Amino acid sequence: QVQLVESGGGLVQAGGSLRLSCAASGGTFSTYTMAWFRQAPGTEREFVAGITRTGGGTYYAESVKGRFTISRDNAKNMVYLQMNSLKPEEMAVYYCAGSRMFGTPTLTYQYAYWGQGTQVTVSS
Repeated sequence: QVQLVESGGGLVQAGGSLRLSCAASGGTFSTYTMAWFRQAPGTEREFVAGITRTGGGTYYAESVKGRFTISRDNAKNMVYLQMNSLKPEEMAVYYCAGSRMFGTPTLTYQYAYWGQGTQVTVSS
């Protein structure tokens, strides 16, 4: 099974950008649908962006469309999340997740594999 490790979080001003990375190991990366979720204190974990096994399809939460871009490099076992025009309300722990499901899963229970998360702090 795959293990996931996120990196790239940090402090950014509102309107700024960050690029998150997720390194996968221990599994056949190209057989996993991958996604990013986020969780702010006191809230449920929510879907942010997903990408199909080949990288040929991407899908996003409405709130991030046009500002965030998910991508993957199956040769390097990596998935990325480019976040632009960040808002203070998007401050959260961001998690990388992997699913054996086909299609476009967006619910937390559809993802069996999770990283430890990386903190994104957006100052106003």
